[in-house]
Amino acid sequence: MLDKTIIGVDMGGTNIGIARVVKDKISDHFTTDNDAQGTEEQILNTLLDTIDQLYDESIHGIGIGVPSLVDVEKGIVYDVQNIPSWNRIPVKDVVEKRFNVPVYVNNDANCFVVSEKYFGKGKQYQDIVGLTMGTGLGAGIIIQNQLYSGQNCGAGEFGSIPYNGQTYEDYCSGKFFKREYGIKGHQVFEDAISGNQKALDIFHKFGTHLGNAILTILFAVDPQAIFLGGSVTQSYQFFQESMWETINTFPYKRTIEKLVVDTTDNPQWAPILGAAALHYDAQQI
Repeated sequence: MLDKTIIGVDMGGTNIGIARVVKDKISDHFTTDNDAQGTEEQILNTLLDTIDQLYDESIHGIGIGVPSLVDVEKGIVYDVQNIPSWNRIPVKDVVEKRFNVPVYVNNDANCFVVSEKYFGKGKQYQDIVGLTMGTGLGAGIIIQNQLYSGQNCGAGEFGSIPYNGQTYEDYCSGKFFKREYGIKGHQVFEDAISGNQKALDIFHKFGTHLGNAILTILFAVDPQAIFLGGSVTQSYQFFQESMWETINTFPYKRTIEKLVVDTTDNPQWAPILGAAALHYDAQQI
């Protein structure tokens, strides 16, 4: 199944990333500009023209990841972040009619966990959760080797769970550094590399908050493994210890003894690989 050539598309507000994917290999990849303020039709045409540059008769399917809620069955995307005109777009129907191959659409966090399952460290596990920590906190869930999106593509929205008067997203993403300390995460990272104690303390607190989010995930999902992606994971070495200190407070010790928490090996390509992997996940049904 993995020897089929699939086009993976990472749909963003300012650009669209695209590549051919065969097994775990990416080829013919490029990024094109996307006008986030364009009309519904303009942006659809940009998407179609971008795919057209890679499409040929060797393509078996197309997977598209978008930062929004998705009707997975119908492939309709709703209220795309950073694309105001995309409120209800039947992406699956439009792209399938143009290229006449199966098209699968899902949100970007779900694409991340599918990428880990098919192309990353998650291959050996049946039940995994993927957390993306960047400007926000996203999550995707694999249960018994298959993506679980929920009825409205909202499964795994752990970032929206209330926590400390805010939400987990406010404490477990790049928002934490700006909101709590008025500094961007990459600056804290650079200061921590230099041994700055304040920066190290900030990451220690971040790890504690992330550990609490993971405790919630353990109670809710009980996965075999949790994989971390997104820009904040570059700082993993600085918050790993406090994260595990918190995880180890989980009352069921057997769960912790078996649990794997790790970072992705494919941070750059995870969005495109995950979009392509939507095709493979759909074949499991």
